[in-house]
Amino acid sequence: MLMTTFRPTRRTALQFLAAGAAASALPAFAQWPDKPIKIIVTFPPGGSSDVLARLMAEQLTKKLGQPVVVDNKPGAGGTIGGVQVATAAPDGYTLMLSNTTPIALGPFTLDKPPYDPATGFSHIAYLGAAPLVIMASKPSGIKTYAEFDALARKDGRMDFGSGGPGSIGHIYGELLKKTTGINLVHVPYRGGAPMTTDLIANTIPIGIDVITSYVPFFKSGQLVPLAVTSTQRSPLMPEVPTIVELKQPKLVLENFFGLSGPAKLPADVVTRLNTACNEVLVMPEIQKKLNDLGIVAKPETVGMFNDFVKEQVSVLGPTIKGAGIKL
Repeated sequence: MLMTTFRPTRRTALQFLAAGAAASALPAFAQWPDKPIKIIVTFPPGGSSDVLARLMAEQLTKKLGQPVVVDNKPGAGGTIGGVQVATAAPDGYTLMLSNTTPIALGPFTLDKPPYDPATGFSHIAYLGAAPLVIMASKPSGIKTYAEFDALARKDGRMDFGSGGPGSIGHIYGELLKKTTGINLVHVPYRGGAPMTTDLIANTIPIGIDVITSYVPFFKSGQLVPLAVTSTQRSPLMPEVPTIVELKQPKLVLENFFGLSGPAKLPADVVTRLNTACNEVLVMPEIQKKLNDLGIVAKPETVGMFNDFVKEQVSVLGPTIKGAGIKL
């Protein structure tokens, strides 16, 4: 299994909020923010990170009293946007919608990682997680994971699409290839939206990405979900088996989402942002929107999120290196 997650009780969540509320009353917060805040998304518009970032930006604008805007900086397995945040001034005005790709995957696909994903950032707030989905084009005729596996072995290869080189879908496809021996050939796209277009048209037979943006296409019958990459079935698509049920427990991987900033952010800024994010995450209307996207929201303390990032890096980094995955 490639990840563990913290599952707070309602009492724990309320404790987070109470502690944050007390901290937010301190005078040190009075000077920040006094200008717009930017959240960098390391992928193109339309994907799961972008959708979540814009949802959080809308709510944080209300809570912080300054505009919070989203800026998409895709490329190089999320490291282009990651570098921009890691090298920004630690003043709380440049943040990142962090997730598994720019933190625990992308840096390790490069010969020389451009930043230390654990210590090169101030990891502020854990927002939630969503599984990936292995999906097929309807015209391909593939209806199950077993049929996908059998056809790939019979033909000697199978093309699969992802949201881009070094994306979590790309990495997962390479891990699937290495673990199962199926000859999968990566077809990169500039984001999930163009991949979806080609997948529906059967230009490619298989796609791998975070489940978030694809549920409407499954429900309409345009795409066929074959497996989710979590230990438990997704409440959005409870009929779809998990990769564990398909006898591949080493291929469990979920995409986490968080809010991070440059290293050495002032502690009061980190605390206020963590508090604001946790307040947003427990709003019933926000929880519903996230659940509809396949994201399970989980308020956490700053310390818990930092421990989680360190664990992800320590497990996934060697996995990527061991698999020999390069951009």
